[in-house]
Amino acid sequence: MNDKHQSSVRAEDSFDVERAHTWLTEQVDGLSRHLPEVTQFTGGASNLTYLLRYPDSGRELILRRPPTGHKASSAHDMAREYRVQEALKPAFRYVPTVHALCQDQSVIGSDFYVMDKVPGLILRGHLPRGMTLPESKARALSEAFVDTLTELHRVDPAAAGLIDLGKGTGYVRRQLEGWTRRYDQARTWNTPSFGRVTAWLADNQPDDAAICVIHNDWRLDNLVLGESDLHVTGVLDWEMATLGDPLMDLGSALAYWVQADDDRMARATRRQPTHLPGMLTRTEIVERYCDRMGLSADNWPFYEVFGLFRLAVIAQQIYYRYHHKQTRNPAFRHLWVAVNYLDRRCRSVIRHTCHH
Repeated sequence: MNDKHQSSVRAEDSFDVERAHTWLTEQVDGLSRHLPEVTQFTGGASNLTYLLRYPDSGRELILRRPPTGHKASSAHDMAREYRVQEALKPAFRYVPTVHALCQDQSVIGSDFYVMDKVPGLILRGHLPRGMTLPESKARALSEAFVDTLTELHRVDPAAAGLIDLGKGTGYVRRQLEGWTRRYDQARTWNTPSFGRVTAWLADNQPDDAAICVIHNDWRLDNLVLGESDLHVTGVLDWEMATLGDPLMDLGSALAYWVQADDDRMARATRRQPTHLPGMLTRTEIVERYCDRMGLSADNWPFYEVFGLFRLAVIAQQIYYRYHHKQTRNPAFRHLWVAVNYLDRRCRSVIRHTCHH
């Protein structure tokens, strides 16, 4: 993981390192007696993530816990996140190795778990200084992005012991209803109703294409890559993993995939180097994915619009907190503009689909 995204632990996110260390030494073999050096990963998912570095033994562990002050809910369920990874690891080699789950609140005041740090590189909006990505490598990386997802979607949930991870059939309908409700609850005066978009989605929803293990946050910056050849060595952030429709997973993933010929507004929101020469386009990704999975791309506009709408809801939920002064982070100030843009983009796909 890129060290530049680590910092000292924010005061509000600090925990009793000594108590955590004492608990860990009884759970994890080979830890030194000396307290670890603790840094915090900035940005990323809603759960708090820390690096525990044991200097004398060379061990590096990742500790994950819910945001401070947040009581347990399905959104920050450490036990679920831990068990998903524990069960999936034998069937999907890219899952980090988890070591211990603590549900004793007296240790650090919340549930937490620890896992191995996956060594390697994470690519974000801009390549690391001094790094170049030739077209052939960019192409291979974007192909690996698709192929690793198909590998996940081919895992047999029953064989992995994950059959109770989701609610089964009806996934598409539940997702539509859930995200529509969340948008309505988070809407502010300066954002659109999305009424035309959600009505079209409701009218055009297909049956589940399949039910399989889905990641639900599949992005290039959740993949850990080998430093030398950029092959995938790990996949992070399993907190939203469930059983669901694989094409919904792909639709959500491609909402983040900004390509070189996208408009200026899309390019301004880019958070991964998907615009570089050689990278597959969204259309090429869908073709490659459906070909490898043996699925039809006939209903793709539905999944594309759903992915963009879901991204709009996520942005609006964050903006809602800023709008109501629950956070002062200036990075969130203009998210309402992005939400308006995503509404236009959804309607553009719908218009294009209806004309064909």
